Amino acid sequence: MIAPPNSYRTVSYLEAARRRGIDALVASEGRFSLVSEIADGLHINLEDPAALEQLLVANAAQPFAGVVATDDASVELGSRIAEVLDLPHNPPWAAHYSRRKDLSRQALAAAGVPVPLFRLIDLRQALAPQLKGIDLDCPCVIKPLALSASRGVIRADDRAEMLAACERVRAILAGETSQETFATTHLLVESFVSGPEVALEGLLHDGRLEALALFDKPDPLEGPFFEETYYITPSRHDVAIRSQLTRRVEQACRALGLQEGPVHAEVRISGGDGIIMEVASRTIGGECARLLQFGTGQGLEDLVISHAVGQPLAVKAQGGGAGVLMIPIQQGGILRRIEGITEARAVPGIEEILINIREGYELVPLPEGASYLGFMFARAATPAEAEAALRAAHEKLKIVVAPKLVLEDERGQRGIKT
Repeated sequence: MIAPPNSYRTVSYLEAARRRGIDALVASEGRFSLVSEIADGLHINLEDPAALEQLLVANAAQPFAGVVATDDASVELGSRIAEVLDLPHNPPWAAHYSRRKDLSRQALAAAGVPVPLFRLIDLRQALAPQLKGIDLDCPCVIKPLALSASRGVIRADDRAEMLAACERVRAILAGETSQETFATTHLLVESFVSGPEVALEGLLHDGRLEALALFDKPDPLEGPFFEETYYITPSRHDVAIRSQLTRRVEQACRALGLQEGPVHAEVRISGGDGIIMEVASRTIGGECARLLQFGTGQGLEDLVISHAVGQPLAVKAQGGGAGVLMIPIQQGGILRRIEGITEARAVPGIEEILINIREGYELVPLPEGASYLGFMFARAATPAEAEAALRAAHEKLKIVVAPKLVLEDERGQRGIKT
């Protein structure tokens, strides 16, 4: 298992491996992790070409039965080691395309897959002439090439807002030392596609897409930022559009060269068709993978690991509805406390509430932020009831935030006071 040191997914994958009786070696940069399997695992630099040789040495000592890359940052290395060992994998170039929005857009458009109109912007050149030459009608969306969780994604309704958004994204990318140079010096400007959005979670078997779950996103994602909140399954769109969305995602996977393993796709519904916003060769982010237990009768990580070692599991559809709320960060500052959690947990249908950010830590909203306050899960007789339970529980939460004050003394030393 190849994982960045701060991955949400690592522990869930390790638990799934234990359930399946599979020994897992974690390859990560997390030498000082509190998770023993990471601290005691193989320590590699994901960006270092020598990482592949380290993995091959580990394989010589104890051969791998499968390779799982947990996050965008590790899918390319995962595909390279699996290719060398002739294990189920995506071609390395396909894994690269799936994590770079510009390359993905180009490949999909060339294959006739519906995507927004797009242009590439070079942040090293003067922005105003480049934006003036863009023949896209506003509104537009400015987005980084490789960031996730809607970070740095901004809607602009005119040229002035486009320029301001580009400068804001430039500042975000300036702090991304782990990204390749091209991804920190370029961004996309693409046409805004209005309409409801869904997320499809699937698993590829020799190029064939098995759709595991289709999530509705009932909150309109119209901007200026695109924070995701509610995911509800099963989808309430009619059968015809659900089938068309699945076909579009499978078509996108073929265009990107993806063959094996998990797929997470974001699709906008416009004019009765699916417009592909993203196809990633990884699982859904954060804690949302828990919903797949409801939809398939199996944990998502169990499905991915079993597929990787050639022991695929049967999927058994469940009845009723389920949903998750990614609790949004609506105000920046220092988290003081969260009130109303006990009342929220008592709402019928609420199964669990997880808070990921501790009191005293800073909250950073989108587009600069990269995390959620926590996650709330519900299960009910219907998708509508699951959504209603989440909304009722969310209303009971009161997030108390103190302002963050940055002070500077006479020597120019800076510090934070709250």
